Amino acid sequence: MIVTLVLIFHIVVCVSLVIVVLLQQGKGAEMGAVFGGSSQTVFGARGAGNILTKVTSTLAVLFFATSLYLAYSSTQHASGSIFEHTNLPGSTAPMVNLGGPKSAPAVKSPATAPKGAPGPGAPQH
Repeated sequence: MIVTLVLIFHIVVCVSLVIVVLLQQGKGAEMGAVFGGSSQTVFGARGAGNILTKVTSTLAVLFFATSLYLAYSSTQHASGSIFEHTNLPGSTAPMVNLGGPKSAPAVKSPATAPKGAPGPGAPQH
């Protein structure tokens, strides 16, 4: 439950971080030509850089914190190995029934097929 909430918060932080980074003015770039005027008049002469820098730093710290938490929590859910219950050639581990039907019919190989049954190379009608 808490992992889901942190994941949703992480996605919101990611999208916000992308938006804030794209709003910042690059070094030496004049964004005023794009918007038809000076883009710094909204926040003042130096206010936009300071506010956006602080918001970017805060969102970056939140991004790293949620990333570390999600990475840690994903390791806590994994237990065991995917090779734990497999019967590899040369392995002495017993085959484990993973909850299949109790009375599953056995598959017969061509060597144990009843007499009169067509073999593997027999034509099908």
